[in-house]
Amino acid sequence: MYYLDLRDTAGTAGAPRDSSLRAIPMTAVKTGGVDRPSAPVAEVMTAAARPAGDVLRDLGVTADQGRTHEDVGQGQARWGPNAVSSHRARLLPVLWHQLRSPLLGLLLAAALASALFGQRGDAIIIAAIVIVSVGLGFSNEYRAEKAAEALHSRIRHETTVIRDGTRSRVDVTVLVPGDVLELRLGDIVPADLRLLSATGLECDESILTGESLAVDKSTGPVPPGTPLAELSSAALMGTVVRAGSGVGVVVATGAHTRFGSIAAGLDTHPLDTEFQIGLREFSMLLVYVAGSLTAAIFVANVLLDKPILDALLFSLAIAVGITPQLLPAVVSTSLAAGSRRMSRRRVLVKRLVCIEDLGNVDVLFTDKTGTLTQGRVQYTRAVPAAADTPDEVLRWGLLCTEASARAGGGSPLDQAMWASPAASGLSATVAGREPTAVLPFDHDRRMVSVLTRDNSGSSTLITKGAPEAVLDRCAGVPPGARTALAAEFAAGNRVVAVATRLAGDQSTLTPADEQGLCLRGFLVFLDPPKTDAGTALRRLADLGVAVKVVTGDNAAVAVKVCRDLGLATGGALTGTDIDALDDDALAAAIPDITVFARVGPEHKARIVRVQRGSAGGVAFLGDGVNDALALHAADVGISVDSATDVAKDAADVILLDKDLGVLADGVVEGRRIFANTIKYVLMGTSSNFGNMASAAGASLFLPFLPMLPSQILLNNLLYDTSQLAIPTDNVDAEQLRRPSHWDIAFIRRFMLRFGPLSSVFDFATFGLMLWVLHAGPEQFHTGWFVESLATQTMVIFAIRTRTVPFFRSHPSLPLTLAALGVVTVGALLPVTPLAHALGFRPLPTAFYAALAGMVVGYLVLIEIGKRSFYRAARVVGPPANPPRGRGLRRRVGRFSTGTRVPRRTGALR
Repeated sequence: MYYLDLRDTAGTAGAPRDSSLRAIPMTAVKTGGVDRPSAPVAEVMTAAARPAGDVLRDLGVTADQGRTHEDVGQGQARWGPNAVSSHRARLLPVLWHQLRSPLLGLLLAAALASALFGQRGDAIIIAAIVIVSVGLGFSNEYRAEKAAEALHSRIRHETTVIRDGTRSRVDVTVLVPGDVLELRLGDIVPADLRLLSATGLECDESILTGESLAVDKSTGPVPPGTPLAELSSAALMGTVVRAGSGVGVVVATGAHTRFGSIAAGLDTHPLDTEFQIGLREFSMLLVYVAGSLTAAIFVANVLLDKPILDALLFSLAIAVGITPQLLPAVVSTSLAAGSRRMSRRRVLVKRLVCIEDLGNVDVLFTDKTGTLTQGRVQYTRAVPAAADTPDEVLRWGLLCTEASARAGGGSPLDQAMWASPAASGLSATVAGREPTAVLPFDHDRRMVSVLTRDNSGSSTLITKGAPEAVLDRCAGVPPGARTALAAEFAAGNRVVAVATRLAGDQSTLTPADEQGLCLRGFLVFLDPPKTDAGTALRRLADLGVAVKVVTGDNAAVAVKVCRDLGLATGGALTGTDIDALDDDALAAAIPDITVFARVGPEHKARIVRVQRGSAGGVAFLGDGVNDALALHAADVGISVDSATDVAKDAADVILLDKDLGVLADGVVEGRRIFANTIKYVLMGTSSNFGNMASAAGASLFLPFLPMLPSQILLNNLLYDTSQLAIPTDNVDAEQLRRPSHWDIAFIRRFMLRFGPLSSVFDFATFGLMLWVLHAGPEQFHTGWFVESLATQTMVIFAIRTRTVPFFRSHPSLPLTLAALGVVTVGALLPVTPLAHALGFRPLPTAFYAALAGMVVGYLVLIEIGKRSFYRAARVVGPPANPPRGRGLRRRVGRFSTGTRVPRRTGALR
């Protein structure tokens, strides 16, 4: 086995580089316990500077045969998967995610210090509480990771490869250097390639270079030392084919690629959404608050001559109490449960975090065919333009098809035409006249042309395609033709124009030949609107999602379909109109436009990109090759199970039924998860903050600690346990009607408003215990423990809704049972055998009567505060622009595998 040594021969910076590829015996180094080659098989910048034939020869392959299956197996064993990240549930990383909290580390250190100072009971209790807390978070997060792993195993990203002279579709992760690949429009380049052929090939390399313009590709070698952004003879992993097609040979895979070397430096697992980024920032904010509070309380207690160890433990316990330790577990549980519900609704998300992205969508761009219409195109009739009969127009249309269409393949329009009863009567006149040359359809010309020869040997050029494009190439248009065409469009029909001209002895076709045509007539097709599409559109409108149609069809047809379905049409733009607008003008026009017609792949991608620069989240629904660029550009790319492989590869979400109603279910599920997660966040910022502030204030005037450190931790553990049922909660319809985005300012205002309300009842409890019940330290601890647990747990029923709880908004049964169960446990703990070990003492009956009154009063006060707060609260704004690197993180997902992918090290460079 050989590999290509591309290391600098001088080995020092600035020394001349040997740009030759030398085939030398393969050696390997140990990386994470796995044998890996000591250098990349080929370095793309060097390969791009050499003739393609030399690169093939050094790799030991040919362009028409590619690798043999035996070589592929050996290559995979040597080089590992063509992946830059792993996607599998692993016990130790999940456990470490729970243990890496610095506060937990401090608590374990404090428990150890307690044991060394002889307070072993406190040490055991603190350690046990920490273990249970970590266990709860670990079990929930690991279950979510397993759900993500199962989801990942259902997704395959494939590419077309030539092996042993045969073309086949293989998973991108099994590619090895020397594989010969085909590239098509919309493909993500699956490895670093040296191009062998290129036909109008252009690649969007912004993911690597930041350049927005696509790069033209060719096969000629570039000069040595050419910058990465100018490697015209290479296609780079992770970039997108924007136009044309090509063939290339793999010269580097996985972490040895330019894309892989960047991605390997990212924390790509799990992938981050805007909401997760906000959660992390919010958690860090609370950590800073907790740190400041801990330091201040510790210093104050020491100055008041309280035992240093007690003061330290108490301060650390308060820090833990204010920190939402189980927030990752709540989010993970919500996402895992959401993915299962969406799967039952026939929505498959490639990444769990896409569910939240879907809920944030407020603009949906969708195609028309099969989404708003039935997608079963029917040929209805032919409309002659001059002296031809309808049968003659249909005959020309039948002749202007490739051989695959005659065998039942081709476009849906061709299939409908050949399957019609009218076509069966013309089969005898069409048979035997196979095309002698074909110029296939493309989305720039929007036409297909063929050369056909009759029995006398005379050749005829036949062109069929979009009426506007065909009419522009006709030498003259008969009177009344344009009026007839406008009438068909106004009726909502799809129309294809057919034109011909004599071609003499011509034997080849180019776009320049499509001139001087004679219009023969129009072929009329009908694609009726879906019966349930109008209901789905109204449902999306009720959810605050603006639906806009992006289609290659005529504007009048698309507008007619939208009107029939009750979708308000604010106007239409064509691809030509869009070309005349700059990005700023297009951004200003999009909100008022419902239909974008006669648009190509570049137009679709540009519309999505410009809208993403405005407010809100953008989704794109498409199923064709021409939709792939827009799917990549959207915040959420949505395709269907029956879509082309290119479209499904580019999408983030797959609908198993092409139904906007199913998509609306997905939007609702995303918003439900967001709403339930926010409930936990608001709980943590109000009741927790208020309770911990009460503890800090009480410690300054009480001669003893207001609650023991172990009791604070137990209180926090029981409270968090009840909140693990939040993902099951019902969500009010009002919260689902519009997208919600992360807003830390809103949460901070909520904390400052409702946190002090919690403290009011805490201090009322202090007064009750000290001046009414004349409680000692242990009974004081017990009373505040029971009251704080009851109030901060029960307040979920008020915070979970903006309306009146129980009467207008009903919590889920699991949440109700969890909250009541935890409050009951807290009330009964002082009379159980564990009471003495936990430092509790029984409470008088009068306390429980007062407690019931305080809980009711607290909930009433929260309701009053809620009304004024939400009246004054501003509408939550849209998220900021995606952070740099988010697109790279999303694209890494297609180059991930269930096997361990070692990080790139210096030995591999």
